[in-house]
Amino acid sequence: MKPPVIWGTILVLLVLVGVGGYWGLSNLLKDSEAPVMIAPELVADYVHAVIQANRTVYTKNIVDKLQESGIVEAGEHWKGENALPLPAQFLIETGRLVADSGKGIKYKLVSLWPIYVWNKPETEFERKGLEAVAKSPEHPFTGFVRIGRERYFQAIYADVAVSQTCVTCHNQHINSSRRDFKLNDVMGGIVITIPVAP
Repeated sequence: MKPPVIWGTILVLLVLVGVGGYWGLSNLLKDSEAPVMIAPELVADYVHAVIQANRTVYTKNIVDKLQESGIVEAGEHWKGENALPLPAQFLIETGRLVADSGKGIKYKLVSLWPIYVWNKPETEFERKGLEAVAKSPEHPFTGFVRIGRERYFQAIYADVAVSQTCVTCHNQHINSSRRDFKLNDVMGGIVITIPVAP
């Protein structure tokens, strides 16, 4: 190849690399300023992952260990006793704090076999969701709902018995309508409610 052809080829390649680099950089900068939209299904998955992690750590590393060591028991009336909240109560209490934060996100426990009536499904959507996750616990039941005039995304995830503490409590509780739960059974659902634009 002759030197002018080589230099011409190099010049063309440099121009192409420069134009491509400029175009790529300008698009990257333009995209970094664009608003980020996250699908509500993904937000619900994120929230659920945090709830599950916190509850599992609380159940296995605090409640189970302290009970096995004889240090302290978890009890239904923990506020008035020297006891830990039961894992379900831990989730309910943290759900109340999140609801009170004013961010609009809420979560709660519901069940087709609730120990207390306030944990039964409140809507047809919740009832259908509980039936769906009981059959397919690996898949959340999701959809958009209206509560009053506001529009929300709701996701219902299977609430699985991760500890013998959960199983024993539900099987022995005087108000329980079902007494044959086993470890890893679906006991109900976690309903996550996220506000969305109209």
